[in-house]
Amino acid sequence: MNVEIRDTFYLDGQPLQIISGAIHYFRVVPEYWQDRLEKLKALGCNTVETYIPWNMHEPKKGTFCFEGMLDVERFIRLAQELGLTVILRPSPYICAEWEFGGLPAWLLAEDGMKLRLSYPPFLQHVEDYYRVLMKRLVPLQADHGGPVILMQVENEYGSYATDRSYPAALREMMRRQGISVPLITSDGPATESLLAGKTEGALPTANFGSQAAERFSVLREHTQGGPLMCTEFWIGWFDHWGSGGHVKGNLEQSAKDLDELLRLGHVNFYMFEGGTNFGFMNGSNYYDALTPDVTSYDYDAVLTEDGQITEKYRRYQQIIRKYREIPEVPLSADIRRKNYGKLPVQQKAGLFSMLEKLSGPAESIFPQSMERLGQSYGYILYRSLLETEEHIDKLRLRGANDRAQVFIDGRPAVTLYDRELLEEAELGVSFERGAVLDILVENMGRVNFGPRLEEQRKGIDQCVQLNGHMQNGWRQYPLPLDDIRRVDFSAPFSPGLPAFYRFTFEAQELGDTFLDFAGWGKGCAFVNGFNIGRFWEIGPQKRLYIPAPLLKQGENEIILFETEGKAAETIALCDEPDIG
Repeated sequence: MNVEIRDTFYLDGQPLQIISGAIHYFRVVPEYWQDRLEKLKALGCNTVETYIPWNMHEPKKGTFCFEGMLDVERFIRLAQELGLTVILRPSPYICAEWEFGGLPAWLLAEDGMKLRLSYPPFLQHVEDYYRVLMKRLVPLQADHGGPVILMQVENEYGSYATDRSYPAALREMMRRQGISVPLITSDGPATESLLAGKTEGALPTANFGSQAAERFSVLREHTQGGPLMCTEFWIGWFDHWGSGGHVKGNLEQSAKDLDELLRLGHVNFYMFEGGTNFGFMNGSNYYDALTPDVTSYDYDAVLTEDGQITEKYRRYQQIIRKYREIPEVPLSADIRRKNYGKLPVQQKAGLFSMLEKLSGPAESIFPQSMERLGQSYGYILYRSLLETEEHIDKLRLRGANDRAQVFIDGRPAVTLYDRELLEEAELGVSFERGAVLDILVENMGRVNFGPRLEEQRKGIDQCVQLNGHMQNGWRQYPLPLDDIRRVDFSAPFSPGLPAFYRFTFEAQELGDTFLDFAGWGKGCAFVNGFNIGRFWEIGPQKRLYIPAPLLKQGENEIILFETEGKAAETIALCDEPDIG
């Protein structure tokens, strides 16, 4: 297919009105990709859009992964089999409420690293990645017989910086690697954002959630007669821990805006299905305070987190039907929710009693950040002997992010979060000389938007001050928890401290289910070794989604890592979500 951008989009000379929906393949188990794409087509969409997360595809410098949930080529081919075209957004930075906006954490191991700028070391890392990624995407382009009709150069760059040479450098990298389909940029609908974010040879598009006619009138000034496209039509929003409730969009208003968008131009729903921030992949924002996102990325999208059709789906379908004929699409999957009931705790083991089995410790005179120790996600524990102290009146952690729990001889002393880490904490604790000081630091999810990107080293990057002086001599235990099989349930357990809890249950019929963590404090959960995400009693999310493909017939295992010493005797697997 030949793709052209003139007054509108053209495929093989025929005008195309793009009606697209966002599905992030990396937030949905691959067994459900076809179901979600079928529902997208049945809504009336002719296109699917997805980001490509650099941090997942190159988790360590020079080590690449394109398998399982990261098999982007398979996702694109499935879309093609269903007759859908595809918009790809492979820029180094994706935002997406995703950990570090998709940038790999190992970039932060380099002193002086400058992100999203024409900084040669950063550009070299991008080019190394693009050499591998683009080789896979080139054959999937429309002019090579594939379904990909557009690719994005950078994402909302006008909200970050004004280095016009940087998006131009990305554009040239893409072209050198064989990307031949038309390119786009996407920015907020303000003139200054569009001016800073656009680059020659790429169609400017806009991201917004309301006032379609007004937003398009601003965009029109920058498209030189080209088509008007809302690349992110925000139909909902995301939630952060402690927000007080699940955010929902205004359906009546968004329905009117959709009608206006389709009358004037082209649209991509953000999100068609939000999916899940599995593992430690939630992002964070930081304006007045740190606000890490919850595990669910439901987003009040057209489909729920677990792919259920909503009233929003039905309303949008009625509007789309005014603009194009909607095909009948039989759904190939029978996906059901299942209640497996309450599960009692079967085994318990304390974190401190198995550190040497869980982690290969690193010795250092001073504490080092996760990134300097080759770790990207999860937790890290710093241990030191208090050989000169018999009491701690004041404690300060310099260069620390995001949440630190302090223990002295295995007893909780204080928990510091966000801004508390920047201040001097009053402890007032006494102990015998030679006591063990442990500091368990959690990476709550790196900031994914704004000027703090370069400040996202996790753990402790500078020093620990006790009573005004630096404490030296550290044994550091990285705890990425990327292999939960290393947990030793024969290790001793002490109540009130960080620990692992094991549950099992038998399943004959497999279904989607939701882990209710009522009575538990804070931590993360693993189902048959797969990290399904974080839980935290402060909500708003009260249950974690477990897709049926993560389960197996027969015995299944769930492990909770709980950090607050707050545990119930059971968990429950329910047939309804509770995202607040």
